[in-house]
Amino acid sequence: MTTITEQPVATEKFSSRAKDFTAHWKVSIALGIFAIVGLIVFVAFGRDGDSTFVLSTANDFIQLPNIVLPSRVAGIVFELLLIGGFAGSIYYIRKNRPTPLWLIALFAVVFLVGFLSWAAAGQLPIPVPGLLIGAVAGAVPLVFGALGGVISERSGVVNVAIEGQLLAGAFVSALVASATQQPILGLFAAMIAGVLVSFVLAAFAIKYVVDQVIVGVVLNVLVAGITNFLYSTVLSPNLDTLNSPPRFERIEIPLLSQIPIVGPVLFRQTIIVYVAYFAVALVWFGLFKTRWGLRMRAVGEHPKAADTVGINVNRTRFWNVSLAGAIAGFGGAFFTLGSVGGFTKEMTAGAGFIALAAVIFGRWDPIKATLAALLFGFATNLQSVLSIIGSPVPSEFMLMLPYVVTIFAVAGFVGQSRAPAASGKAYIK
Repeated sequence: MTTITEQPVATEKFSSRAKDFTAHWKVSIALGIFAIVGLIVFVAFGRDGDSTFVLSTANDFIQLPNIVLPSRVAGIVFELLLIGGFAGSIYYIRKNRPTPLWLIALFAVVFLVGFLSWAAAGQLPIPVPGLLIGAVAGAVPLVFGALGGVISERSGVVNVAIEGQLLAGAFVSALVASATQQPILGLFAAMIAGVLVSFVLAAFAIKYVVDQVIVGVVLNVLVAGITNFLYSTVLSPNLDTLNSPPRFERIEIPLLSQIPIVGPVLFRQTIIVYVAYFAVALVWFGLFKTRWGLRMRAVGEHPKAADTVGINVNRTRFWNVSLAGAIAGFGGAFFTLGSVGGFTKEMTAGAGFIALAAVIFGRWDPIKATLAALLFGFATNLQSVLSIIGSPVPSEFMLMLPYVVTIFAVAGFVGQSRAPAASGKAYIK
C-alpha cells in the first residue's frame, strides 16, 4: 500500500518521465516533418539535370575531383535515407531512449545535401569550400555573442542585450578605426562599447532589480536609436574620414591552409576568426576548469549558497556581465573590420537574437553554443550561394532561411533544456 509520503515522490517520477517522453517525441516529430518536406521537394517536385559540387580550390595540395549527382535519382536516394533516419528515431523512442545526436546530425547532412542537389540541378556548380568559408565568417559574430550570452546567463543574468552589444561594437569600431586607420584600436574600442552597454544592463538588473528581459529589450532599442542617429548626423556626412575603416586581411597559415576543404575554411581567415577559435577554448576551460568558472556557476545556480561561503554574488555577476559585453562587442567589430567594411544602420540584422538562440540550443555550454552558431551562420550564407547559382528557391524564402532554421533548431531539436537555476532572478542579500 502506497503511503502518503511516497505519493509525491511517485508523482514527481511520473512527471519527469512524461517530460522526457515529450522531449524525445519533439525530435522525432521534427525529423518526420523534414522527411515529409523531402518527399514533396525531392521526389514529387524532383528536377532533371545534374548537380555539381566543387570540392577544391586552386591552392590546395590535392585537387579533389568534382562530384556530379543526377538530381532526380539522388533526391529519391536521399529521401529513402531520411525515412530511415526518421524510423531510427522512432525505434529509440520505443526503447524509451533519446534520439542520438549522431543520428540527428547525419539526418541534417543528408537533408542538406539533398536540398543542394535539388536546388543546383542544371545550374552553376556549388563551391563547397566557398560555402563553408562564408558559413564560418557569418558565424563569427554569433560565436562571440553566444559566448557573451553563456557567461552572462551562467552568472544569473539573462542577456537579451546581445544585439545592442554587437551593434555598439560595430559602430564604435568603424568610427575609431576610420579616424585612426588602425583596425586594432577599433577592436579595443568595440570591446569598450560592449562593456558600456553591459554596465547599464548590470546596473539596472543587479543593483536596481529591474526585470532583466525588459532591460535587455530597452537597451537594444536604445542602441539602435543612438547608432542610427549618429550614423545620419556624423558618419554619413563624413564617409571618407569616419566610416571607411581599414579591414583585416586574410592570413593564410602555411601548409594547413592548403589542405582540401578544411584548409580554406579554417586556416585562410582574418585575425578576428582566429581569435574566435581561442576564445571558445578559453571560455570553456575557464568555465569548467578554474576557480573563476566555479564561482560564476555557483552564483548562477545557487546564489544563496555561494553567499554563505563568502562569494560576493552581485559583484561577481556585475563583472561577469561586463566581461560578456566586452566579448560581444569584440564580435560586433567583425561586421565592420572583417566583413562589410563600413557601418550601416542596424547592420547586425538580428544577429544578437540568433546568438541568444544559439545559447539556448547549445544548452549554455560554450562549445555546443559555438556549434549552434556555426549552424545558423551556414544557413545565413546558404541564401547567398543559392542566389548566385540561380536556384529556383524564392528570394523571400532565402531571406527567411536563417530565422526558419533558428526556430526549428530551438523548438524541434533542443529537447529538454534547463537554464541555470538562478538565471533571470535578482539576488537580494
